[in-house]
Amino acid sequence: MLPDHRSFLDVLLPALWNDLPAAQHWPIDHLCYRVADHTAYLHWRSTLHAHGALLAESLIGGRPIATFRLHTPLCHGDRRIHLVELPAPKPGSPYPEGWEHAELVTPLPLDALLHAHPQLNWDVSELHKPLNPALRLRYGAFSIKLHTLPLDAVIAREQGLLS
Repeated sequence: MLPDHRSFLDVLLPALWNDLPAAQHWPIDHLCYRVADHTAYLHWRSTLHAHGALLAESLIGGRPIATFRLHTPLCHGDRRIHLVELPAPKPGSPYPEGWEHAELVTPLPLDALLHAHPQLNWDVSELHKPLNPALRLRYGAFSIKLHTLPLDAVIAREQGLLS
């Protein structure tokens, strides 16, 4: 299906756990796989559709982003990751293809994380989004986003399935 995710997580997770040891106990909500162009987006969307259920495909920031629930989750140690996010590149902003970020669900309020760890280089650009605010930590070409809601619950709210 998609290229191996384990080496991506083998780099990303220890860096996060060094900065936020409590995150070792937080679930990995989903992984994001970036593509270089629209042709690759269509290819991987078709491939993911064969291996999972499309939860949503929405226009966000001028480009489609598809989210799939895999029939067989991705595994990393004892973790099971059921969701994959596949964004098309923004017009005029191609990306190298590959795993780009992981998103974890934290039981802590995002403001509390920010204030408890001021030494970290937080990206707060998504902190005040009305639905599904996030904090981001960058580790080289990869990043971690922290949310308080799982992506499938956010999608269900957007689709009017949950209040």
